[in-house]
Amino acid sequence: MPACGSMRVGGERERNISECFSPIKLPRVILRISKRKNKCRNITQQGGRREWRERGIMCYFSDVKNKALLQLLEKTAQCIAKLLKRTPYLHVVQEAHTFRAKGLPRRDNEKRRKKKAVPVLEKIEKHPLQNRWALWFFKNVKSQPWQCNLRLVTTFSTVEDFWGLYTNIQLASKLSSGCDYSIFKDGIEPMWEDSRNKRGGRWLITLSKQQRHSDLDTLWLETLLCLIGEAFEEYSDEVCGAVINIRAKGDKIAIWTRETENREAVTHIGKVYKERLGLSTKVVIGYQAHADTATKSSSLGKNKLVV
Repeated sequence: MPACGSMRVGGERERNISECFSPIKLPRVILRISKRKNKCRNITQQGGRREWRERGIMCYFSDVKNKALLQLLEKTAQCIAKLLKRTPYLHVVQEAHTFRAKGLPRRDNEKRRKKKAVPVLEKIEKHPLQNRWALWFFKNVKSQPWQCNLRLVTTFSTVEDFWGLYTNIQLASKLSSGCDYSIFKDGIEPMWEDSRNKRGGRWLITLSKQQRHSDLDTLWLETLLCLIGEAFEEYSDEVCGAVINIRAKGDKIAIWTRETENREAVTHIGKVYKERLGLSTKVVIGYQAHADTATKSSSLGKNKLVV
């Protein structure tokens, strides 16, 4: 049985995590760096060629329409500016479509681009979440230990960072069979053995194969919004996270809670969750203790509660 730190697993890790993300076309970036107003070096990266010019610290991005990507580029500029102990300024530039054969813009177009520059706020105010959350990705590789197939992708703690992440990963319905997404409070691992999970359980929804392309993504997104929006009010502290399992026989979505014996909290969470998903009153969802599920040969345990 291979160890988690082996080269083979390392390569598998890169493939697993990269499977989560949709490809992004990066724009042409002009980054101006300066320690003082009048002392500046400008790096223009285009087709492997670099140029140096003078000016203040600025970033120019061409054809940036993806808000999440713009925030990523802003963070990069802020990190550089922090090292230089200066404040970054960002400008989005709609570049002219006339280029030289080498791929560099003509000089006569450069003046026009500067005039068309649209300033972006120097500092975008982000909206913090009550908790920091972590995205995990699991892909079942039978030749490896279960823990080696589970990878931490990233963490986020603001509304903007959540949407930036969600819009740039594969939809759950597009994942291959045997894959999981897990969103848990930072510091809690998505496994029964974690000390904050082992006394708890889960509200479980099972979907048919036909629902994968009609309902799965909508229900999963609503589940995530319930978590990060603290929809369960005073009982939100009892929530550990949520998991979506993509399986050939049928997909599953579950919200994990901290303490099975706290029936008042568990019942409240189940009722609110069912209401937020817009499920019919005829639909019954069940709550299972992790301890019961772990002792079963099947992943489906006995329901302790239903709503």
